[in-house]
Amino acid sequence: MAKISVGGQAVIEGVMMRAPNALAIAVRKPSGEVVVKEDVWRSLAQRYKFLKWPLIRGSVVLIETLINGLQALSFSASQALEGEKGGVKEEGKLSSWTLGLVMAAAFGIGILFFIVLPHYLTGFLGYFFQQDLGVESLYFHLIDGIIKVLFLIGYIYLISFMQDIQRIFQYHGAEHKCIYTYEAGEELTLGNARKYSTLHPRCGTAFLLIVFFISIVFFSVIFPFLPKFPTLGQGLTNLIYIGIKLPLIFPIAGLAYEVIKLSGKKPDHPALKIIIAPGLWLQRMTTKPPTDDQIEIALRALQGALRLESGQKTVL
Repeated sequence: MAKISVGGQAVIEGVMMRAPNALAIAVRKPSGEVVVKEDVWRSLAQRYKFLKWPLIRGSVVLIETLINGLQALSFSASQALEGEKGGVKEEGKLSSWTLGLVMAAAFGIGILFFIVLPHYLTGFLGYFFQQDLGVESLYFHLIDGIIKVLFLIGYIYLISFMQDIQRIFQYHGAEHKCIYTYEAGEELTLGNARKYSTLHPRCGTAFLLIVFFISIVFFSVIFPFLPKFPTLGQGLTNLIYIGIKLPLIFPIAGLAYEVIKLSGKKPDHPALKIIIAPGLWLQRMTTKPPTDDQIEIALRALQGALRLESGQKTVL
């Protein structure tokens, strides 16, 4: 089968792998049994061709990845935690209402910590140090971006002390090893996957950092041309500026996606290597060396996704 673009996500005691038209989740249950769930996936971009346009497709992929990820986490939790509470498990599937609420909460928390708080903290720092840090200033958006990166690093650092998160980071590393194996055209075996790095340029961690870096440039160029609101007061003016930032997330995410996609096609390009480097550094926190049984789980998920993508009958 010709090489296709595959991606993945670590979940609770397992890995989700996604191909363009299929995804598979492999999870190890407390009993040691491995359960694999495979589903056909139809992207909105297949029905609405304009969603495949560059700078648009990135936002679509971001939203769909979040949906797939939440569903995979729901399924993995129902399987990996089976028996811990002595109850009978139910099929791990979020209802549309629950999924919508969880997504809304995730977006709300993301907006709070990566748009609202950095914006106000930057203004406060300007006031505290008696510096003129208006939104038309490059320094405002540079400090704003640095605060976002510090929030992200701090969050990852704090959760990394949790034992369950450490195991998810190991599965994250296993996911990357298996994707490297597939991209190298090698047979999907434990022996082949072991030798590859846990750091991958197309990781979502790298994507987030590129979003932050692009936002610094994007906002620095756009905000000097926006109207001022001297009669509204600083508080209301900042709310307006934050409201302007929100829809700009989508073209920024679209551009970041194109950079990530290009880096996967040209991993040795000098400029792209520099751009991707911070994301690889941060992955040293979000990935850990996996055990052989964790790599085997990732391989099962990748094999399932590729098998379903090719239209072959599932054999487990």
